[in-house]
Amino acid sequence: MPHPSPPPPPPRQSPHRPAPPPYPGDYLMPWQSSPPPPPPRPPAPAARPAPAPGHHSDLRRLRTAYRLLRRVSTLTALGYFTLFLLLSGYAPALMTRPVGDSGLTTGLLLGLCQLPVTLAAVAVYERTARRAVDPLSAGLRERAGHPRHATTRTPGGDRRTGTGR
Repeated sequence: MPHPSPPPPPPRQSPHRPAPPPYPGDYLMPWQSSPPPPPPRPPAPAARPAPAPGHHSDLRRLRTAYRLLRRVSTLTALGYFTLFLLLSGYAPALMTRPVGDSGLTTGLLLGLCQLPVTLAAVAVYERTARRAVDPLSAGLRERAGHPRHATTRTPGGDRRTGTGR
């Protein structure tokens, strides 16, 4: 039966060389003991969850501004058209009354004004969106860490999968 050989004697200490560490960091010899485990770390403080997007005051203001914008522009265009229809149905004498000597009737004149009223509603919508809604959404986008949407487009994006947007 073979006898295990005794561990080699420790290397001789030279007065000029420091003694090697009792165990190297990456491996242990059979006669070396393992290092003591590191002390346990204190538990990390629980991270505060981010506020839910629907409950954020900036998002509420953005939704309110956008809702007001939609309602005003929609009610302007549809309100004028509804008024035109109600006058046509319930006030035919007013709608057939001639305006001046040109042969134009009140109904025809109100019908021709439909396009400028709709264009005015669109112009007011754009101006209000640019002044009230866009700064709120840009501020939210910056706080969320997203770059401006105009710079995120990359050429060669696939429209079907949504890449490159």
